[in-house]
Amino acid sequence: MIFYFSGTGNTKWAASKTAAALDDQLIDIAATLKHADSDSTFSYELKDDEPMGFFFPVHGWRPPLIVKEFVRRLRINQAGSYCYVVCTAGDNVGEAVDILEKDLAEVGIKVHSAISLIMPESYVGLPFMDVDKPEKEAKKKREADEKLSKFIDDIRQRRHGIRDILIGNWPRINSRLIGDVFIRWIIKDTPFRVDPNRCISCGLCVNNCPVNDMAMDENRHPVWLHNGKCLSCFACYHHCPTRAIEYGGRTKGKGQYYFEKVKE
Repeated sequence: MIFYFSGTGNTKWAASKTAAALDDQLIDIAATLKHADSDSTFSYELKDDEPMGFFFPVHGWRPPLIVKEFVRRLRINQAGSYCYVVCTAGDNVGEAVDILEKDLAEVGIKVHSAISLIMPESYVGLPFMDVDKPEKEAKKKREADEKLSKFIDDIRQRRHGIRDILIGNWPRINSRLIGDVFIRWIIKDTPFRVDPNRCISCGLCVNNCPVNDMAMDENRHPVWLHNGKCLSCFACYHHCPTRAIEYGGRTKGKGQYYFEKVKE
């Protein structure tokens, strides 16, 4: 059983590839939370010797808040089963895996192996951050595909102790100090704007918001609900076909990205 959250498709690709190779079941964390009461728990039964995987993108050198919330409410009948973690990021991941391990331990789940995959950049919310150039994007995808294929074999063999994670030079500072700044001040929906002259009312932004923080107004233009759930995943920005969505002035002239398989 594979639990995953994905904003712009990198993590969904990794989870889907793994599920297909292992003939495993995919559980979309965002979809599960969307249709659940705020106080409900999520119970799942694993088959004998069935592994469970957790796939997530790194947000501010931490697991996304939506993943932490899901894990807090998770109940597994065989919590001692083989468990692995795959996280995706544009670069290093800091202590993101350590943080998720602690969250999982609180619900009785032990992580046996974990890897990080360096994937194309999708965070564009700071002035110095943009999507990757096409050559770099393709290189990251090829290398991630090779690394994940090897790890899938490790999962089949139920190998323990694998920890192939790019933590970076200052993992504690990034995940704790800077990560806290991200949570408190940077991850928010208030800077998002839509240009009504460019918006074609297609609704792709609303449909791709994983946390129900968007709706269409009376003019069929998207609005952000400011409900405190925004993850700054930028799914709305990246899926807009006319570049009608901006994040204040921080995304002017920047590119868009969502996962598409590299053509052979």
